[in-house]
Amino acid sequence: MIYTKLEAYLTSLHFEGIPQERKEILQPLIDYIQSHHSAQTPIRLNFICTHNSRRSHLSQVWAQTAAAFYDIREVFCYSGGTEATALFPSAAEALEIVGFHLQKLSEQNNPVYSIHYSDIEHPIIGFSKTYDNMFNPASEFAAIMTCSQADKGCPLIVGAQARIPITYEDPKAFDQTPQQQEKYAERSQQIATEMSYVFSNIISK
Repeated sequence: MIYTKLEAYLTSLHFEGIPQERKEILQPLIDYIQSHHSAQTPIRLNFICTHNSRRSHLSQVWAQTAAAFYDIREVFCYSGGTEATALFPSAAEALEIVGFHLQKLSEQNNPVYSIHYSDIEHPIIGFSKTYDNMFNPASEFAAIMTCSQADKGCPLIVGAQARIPITYEDPKAFDQTPQQQEKYAERSQQIATEMSYVFSNIISK
């Protein structure tokens, strides 16, 4: 069961505000998930951006949570970058504010987080890594490109069954400004809404 506060947040999201052009961008991901769900094969999604610090982590967390919310099983979400940095604190804070429980498992420059959306489901392990890190799948996955830099800079993702660009504006542009918390929350909500829309469209037989 998803945490009550988080469930209320997910329930409050409205798909009517997603523009038609964004729905068209999201459709290949829906198709990929649906084909594997219908075939009863594992659904592995690797969300990729340049630094694996903000958008790719938010996408990984929200996709995994949306899958649980809509009871789509055998979904395994990952994230990575073209280089490793660290999960940015404001991205972690945006998740905590809406109901995730985060535990920092290490205090190094690239800390490891245990991100919980439920008391009974496995937590999401969040830390910055390259997309081909051993923590991520080497084959039989979809590569979802969450930033235009990574999409242009990685013409080939080895092992990916599909490459799907779903890019987001970087909240980093508002770091060290009065709008920082607001903009991270805004981007997190957009990603939450779109990932929820994706999984709400998956049909179970």
